[in-house]
Amino acid sequence: MVIDHGGVRSVELIDRCIGSRIWVVMKNDREFTGTLLGFDDFVNMVLEDVTEYETTPQGRKQAKLNQTLLNGNNICMALTQLIPGSSGPDS
Repeated sequence: MVIDHGGVRSVELIDRCIGSRIWVVMKNDREFTGTLLGFDDFVNMVLEDVTEYETTPQGRKQAKLNQTLLNGNNICMALTQLIPGSSGPDS
């Protein structure tokens, strides 16, 4: 599915974020922040210098990863840094 944002396709918006830090919210209880290395037609994303956040009944867990591949079917939302100085869910 491609959404038009005032003449700019959603895939083009994601393409503009390559090399930038992004915050990805998944459909499950996980969120990721990292630098977007690339994506494909299915919006599977490769991130590097990643922090994974998982919400569990015991609290919020955090893990550092060198690189990860996110399945586009499970991505709910991807954001660039909307708040100056923000680095993700803990900011």
